[in-house]
Amino acid sequence: MSTPNLKTSRKPTENPEIFKARRNKVAKAILANDGDTTALIVSAHPELIRNDDVHYLHRQDSNMYYLTGFEEPESILLLRPGKTPESVMFVRNKNVERETWDGFRFGPEGTQKEFGIDQVYSIDQFVSKSTELLSGYENVYYRMFKNKEVDHQFENLLLDLKRSFGRSGYGLLSVKDADTFLGEFRLIKDHTDLVNQRKACEISAQAHVSAMKGTKPGMTERQVQALLVTEFYKNGAAREGYNHIVASGNSATTLHYNFNDQVCENGELLLIDSGAEYNYYSGDITRCYPVNGKFTPAQKKVYAGVLKVQKEVINYIKPGIFFKDLHEMGTSLLVDLMFELNLVSGRKEDVIKSLEYKKYYPHGIGHWLGMDVHDAGLYYIKGKPRPIEAGMVFTVEPGLYIPGTDKTAPPELRGIGVRIEDNILVTDRGCEVMTSSVPKEIEEIEAIVGTQAR
Repeated sequence: MSTPNLKTSRKPTENPEIFKARRNKVAKAILANDGDTTALIVSAHPELIRNDDVHYLHRQDSNMYYLTGFEEPESILLLRPGKTPESVMFVRNKNVERETWDGFRFGPEGTQKEFGIDQVYSIDQFVSKSTELLSGYENVYYRMFKNKEVDHQFENLLLDLKRSFGRSGYGLLSVKDADTFLGEFRLIKDHTDLVNQRKACEISAQAHVSAMKGTKPGMTERQVQALLVTEFYKNGAAREGYNHIVASGNSATTLHYNFNDQVCENGELLLIDSGAEYNYYSGDITRCYPVNGKFTPAQKKVYAGVLKVQKEVINYIKPGIFFKDLHEMGTSLLVDLMFELNLVSGRKEDVIKSLEYKKYYPHGIGHWLGMDVHDAGLYYIKGKPRPIEAGMVFTVEPGLYIPGTDKTAPPELRGIGVRIEDNILVTDRGCEVMTSSVPKEIEEIEAIVGTQAR
C-alpha cells in the first residue's frame, strides 16, 4: 500500500517573486519621491468575531497581500527602501496547540523562507525591533484606523522613537497615508493583475449565465444565489467579492438589497449584482432579466433604454478622457430616458442642476475594480480629474430605479429596477469588455432564461 501525500505544511498561493517585484517597485518610488529616511508599514486585516466564539472567515488586507502574498492575520510588513534589511515582517510564532485547533502557521522562519522576506520576527517584537530599524527616519507611510490593535502598537512605536531622539530636536515621524500611496500602484494593472482579474471576471460571468438558465418562477432569491455560489466555488473562486444582491420585483429598486429571501414571482424582473473573487481580484457584474423569461412591454422599454445608455458610454471609452466625463455622459443620457418615460418634466438642465434625477438614478456610472470591488486609486489628483489610462479596470453600470411607492411615476413602471453592469479594461486604442460573455441583449436573455432543466 502506498503512503498518502501527507500535507503537513502550506505554500504561498502565488509565486513569491511576484510580490518581491512589487515591493521593489514601491521601494524605488519611495526613494525617488521621499528619500531613504521614509519607510512603509502595512498591517494585516484583523480577525473579527461574528457571534460568540465564531469568527468571520479571515480575508487578508488587500495592500498586505499585494506586497507579500501572506494571508495570515496578526502580521505586519515594514519596508525600508534602500536599507538592509529592506523588507521586514512580524508574524505569529509557531504554536502547536493553536495549530491543532486553527491550522498551520508559517512562523518567522517559515515566512522568511517561503515568502522571500529579508528578515522576519515575532509579532510580539514589532515595537521593540521597529524602534531600532526606524532610528534616524523622518517619515513613514501608514494607514490609520484600519486595525485598532496595530494602531495602538504604532502609537507606542512613535512614542518610543520620540524618546530615543532625546534632545536631538527631532519630533514625531511624519505620517503619510499608505492606502492613497499604494492605491496608485494597484490602479494600473500589470500582467499578473490582469491574469487574476480576467479569471475573476470569467468565473463571475459563468455564474451569471448559470443563474439565468436556472431561474424559474417560484424559486426564492436565495435559491438563485445558490446557483451563483456553486459556480464560484466549482471554478476556483475563494469567496464572493461582496455580498450578493439578488433582488426580485420592487426589491430591485433598493441599490444594495441583500435580504435575498423573497420568492421570485411570475411577471417580475430579477436583478442580480454578484462577483467572484479569485486570487484577491473581484469581478462585479449586474444583469436584470424577467423571472419567466419574457419582458413585459413596460419592462422592455426601461431595460432597452438603460442598455442603450451603457453601450454609448462604453463606446466612448479610450485613453485620455476623464472618468467624470463618463459619469456626466451617463447622467445626461439617463435623464433623456427619464423624459421619454415621463418620470420627469421641465427643462433638462434644471433636472440635472437640481439633482432631481437622483430620485431614479442615485449613483455614479461606475468605479475602479481590482483587489477590492470598489478598488484603490484616486479619481482626482490635486483637485483635477485624472485622465483614463491603458491598464485601468472599472465598471460601467447605468441604472434606473422606479420604486413601487412612487405615485408620480406611470403605474406600469412602478416597481421596476434595472441596472446593467460590465467590467471594462482600458486598452491602448479603446477598451475591452471583460464580461461580454454574459447575455444582455433582450433577444439573448429571453432565449436563455429558464432553459436549464430542474
